[in-house]
Amino acid sequence: PLGIFSILEEECMFPKSSDATFKDKLYSQHLGKTQAFEKPKPAKGKAEAHFSLVHYAGTVDYNITGWLEKNKDPLNDSVCQLYGKSGVKILAALYPAAPPEDTTKKGGKKKGGSMQTVSSQFRENLHKLMTNLRSTHPHFVRCLIPNESKTPGLMENFLVIHQLRCNGVLEGIRICRKGFPSRILYADFKQRYKVLNASVIPEGQFMDNKKASEKLLGSIDVNHEDYKFGHTKVFFKAGLLGVLEEMRDEKLASLVGMLQALSRGFLMRREFSKMMERRESIYAIQYNIRSFMNVKTWPWMKLYFKIKPLLQSAETEKELANMKENYDKMTADLAKALSTKKQMEEKLVALMQEKNDLALQVASDSENLNDAEERCEGLIKSKIQLEAKLKEMTERLEDEEEINAELTAKKRKLEDECSELKKDIDDLELTLAKVEKEKHATENKVKNLTEEMASMDESVAKLTKEKKALQEAHQQTLDDLQAEEDKVNTLTKAKTKLEQQVDDLEGSLEQEKKLRMDLERSKRKLEGDLKLAQESIMDLENDKQQADEKIKKKEFETTQLLSKVEDEQSLGAQLQKKIKELQARIEELEEEIEAERAARAKVEKQRADLSRELEEISERLEEAGGATAAQIEMNKKREAEFQKLRRDLEESTLQHEATAAALRKKQADSVAELGEQIDNLQRVKQKLEKEKSEYKMEIDDLSSNMEAVAKAKGNLEKMCRTLEDQLSELKTKNDENVRQVNDISGQRARLLTEN
Repeated sequence: PLGIFSILEEECMFPKSSDATFKDKLYSQHLGKTQAFEKPKPAKGKAEAHFSLVHYAGTVDYNITGWLEKNKDPLNDSVCQLYGKSGVKILAALYPAAPPEDTTKKGGKKKGGSMQTVSSQFRENLHKLMTNLRSTHPHFVRCLIPNESKTPGLMENFLVIHQLRCNGVLEGIRICRKGFPSRILYADFKQRYKVLNASVIPEGQFMDNKKASEKLLGSIDVNHEDYKFGHTKVFFKAGLLGVLEEMRDEKLASLVGMLQALSRGFLMRREFSKMMERRESIYAIQYNIRSFMNVKTWPWMKLYFKIKPLLQSAETEKELANMKENYDKMTADLAKALSTKKQMEEKLVALMQEKNDLALQVASDSENLNDAEERCEGLIKSKIQLEAKLKEMTERLEDEEEINAELTAKKRKLEDECSELKKDIDDLELTLAKVEKEKHATENKVKNLTEEMASMDESVAKLTKEKKALQEAHQQTLDDLQAEEDKVNTLTKAKTKLEQQVDDLEGSLEQEKKLRMDLERSKRKLEGDLKLAQESIMDLENDKQQADEKIKKKEFETTQLLSKVEDEQSLGAQLQKKIKELQARIEELEEEIEAERAARAKVEKQRADLSRELEEISERLEEAGGATAAQIEMNKKREAEFQKLRRDLEESTLQHEATAAALRKKQADSVAELGEQIDNLQRVKQKLEKEKSEYKMEIDDLSSNMEAVAKAKGNLEKMCRTLEDQLSELKTKNDENVRQVNDISGQRARLLTEN
């Protein structure tokens, strides 16, 4: 996962980010995944804390309020430079000028685009500090407070010794003094301290480094309890290594004195031989001069002296002319050699500069390689997460298929119940016809009785009352029939609604299948992206190896050039040969320029691939966004249908209760002849109660489906966030590749100008 400062810098890039989003991102990246990161517990009387870090000395709480705003507000470089040039000494001291080497180095220019936030500046300073620490070999690092008043140059001894004692430094020193803190490999010990007693190790014979070290230490006059032998190293107590160094310095001083005496004796003997040669030469010159002084007064010798210059004048003129030509030629060669020497020195300076630039480039390439490895790990983790999400989606699809099968079964069951209700309606119509026939029969009987028994008014009144009662019962049955017809209509409406709901669920199932196919396509694309990222990592590693080989080759060539320059000062005759070698070197540099061009083409190809990947991920994000909107609309439709079904169910239950009460009243007041109708209505009531319970079960199933859809919505939103994070990472990667291409083009232009 990304670090806290990396997440802070990433949040500062987005316009709608806030402290809450920063905290959520910290929790999602580190909570439960990093041991040092914890969620703070609310404490009374203390400031609010958003996260905690577990240090070696305890747990520290942090409040992130205003971090984004403060991180986006670094000091302006121009303002700092202006304050540094101020005539007020205090203001100039508060803003010291930056070291010039940071601005001239190429690495500094590369990092200029990212130095826009306070966290990036802090990370840069921390990286420099860690680079300095890694260049040395410190045993430990402890920060000590010299004084409580923050006064410069003041050291409170008791405060410092208290901190050293509390940090365990003094205890560690005491333990080291009692133990064997110093240790050296056997080969290094033999190589360094062999000078103390070289006769112990015989020349020309192979001896194990451990045995040689044991013999060497045994022959030296030291306390043999102060050292121990391990498997690969020899261990020393505190102070013994310093004694060995002093003995080595004394031995080297004596050897150096002996070597100086031998050298001085050799030089004096050579000087004495030269003095003897000069003495013999002086004797020979004196003998010749004395002989000449004796014969110069002879007449023949005078004649010889006069004739000889006349004979040799022509030859001397030729010799003078030849000497003059040789002199001119030598001066021209000397000027040419000096010019070539100057050119070689300039080329040497350029090559040294190129070597430094390549070293900086190798460092930046190593950083890019580390970033690429981190991105590769992130892609692998995202791949694993997507596979888990795909598995969840497949399980959810299976659940949806099961729900669909259950809904189809319920649909068939409702159709069967509707057919049964139709049969019940037909039975009710038959009973109604039967009652009408009975009504006509009773009317005929009443007429016959009025015609036959006119005297019996009381019986007629009774019969009329019975007739009225039967009419009322008939009207009541008609009302009940109308209520049953209304109920059948509501049931048919509920049936159509359920069929529509089944169709909607089938549509949602098809959409889930499409979403699964899209996820499989995105999985394949991410696998392709992972392969491309791995290939780019391999290419970067190859480029790093090639750059290391170039640096080694150029270091070897610089050493050769230095030796050539020294040889030019002493041996002018070999300049032509060296010029040819340098021409060959120029050809090699041209080949390297061609290689750099090929590398630049490769980087441009990588940039094109990354831009293509960026477009694909943006299309994927748009598709995911469309799917999420469709899912939200579907959820809204399902919620509306659910509310409508609930209202219909409540209406049906109310109607059912009203009909049940009417049927109970009818059962109490009706005649024995309507008992069969009451039984039929009771059966209808039982069926409606069953439907009510089934509707309740369907409502529960729909609520569970709504929860599953809400979970799917949350997962889709989470996947969108991960895709957005990948998009931002790819954008940063693209920017880094663009900066690399610009650096390579600048280097190429510089090489072309130098050539």
